[in-house]
Amino acid sequence: MERVLEPEWLDALPWADPRAQRSRGDLRRLNTLMGNAAHVRRELGAGAHTLLDLGAGDGTFARRIAVPGTEMVLLDRLGFPESAGEKRVTAGAHDFLAASSETFGAIVANLFLHHLQRAALRELLGLIARRTRLFIACEPRRSGTALAASRLTWVLGCNAVTRHDAQASVRAGFRGRELSELWPCAEGWRLKEHAAWPFSHVFVARRDGSL
Repeated sequence: MERVLEPEWLDALPWADPRAQRSRGDLRRLNTLMGNAAHVRRELGAGAHTLLDLGAGDGTFARRIAVPGTEMVLLDRLGFPESAGEKRVTAGAHDFLAASSETFGAIVANLFLHHLQRAALRELLGLIARRTRLFIACEPRRSGTALAASRLTWVLGCNAVTRHDAQASVRAGFRGRELSELWPCAEGWRLKEHAAWPFSHVFVARRDGSL
């Protein structure tokens, strides 16, 4: 199955649109069923003093993976209210990382990278490599089985926006070593990329030593 990107409906809806609000609730349930927080938490280990979440949304995912005391920076193009212990940044990931000199103990991305075309993805990964020693991404796995499952989200009561976007996400997802091949350089980095049950794809880039 070739990787194909197409617009996702949720990205085009105003934040307050009831369909968008419902779809975000659907996504929280789907994330739980897919075990994405557990996949990322396992790689994060004891945690990091500072954590940057790309495309953080309302912050639910970051709160599920961060250990107590972690300083969280939640990056999203939409402005969400801040909670205690969180810093909100309203910006695009590329713009923020290109303009900032800040470094982070870990950077994570959940269901975010699949929105990017290959060239933009390569550039973003290059920026990430300059800002952290640990990057963890959990994305849709591109497979016939995952696509078939995405067509059954109506069984869970998901609305039309979620049903459309679930299929689009799988077709834009990853498999094999596709993300490893786009990482800027392997020297000094340990890369791991694998399918994660049931329908996720996990990429981890870890570097020993300081930045």
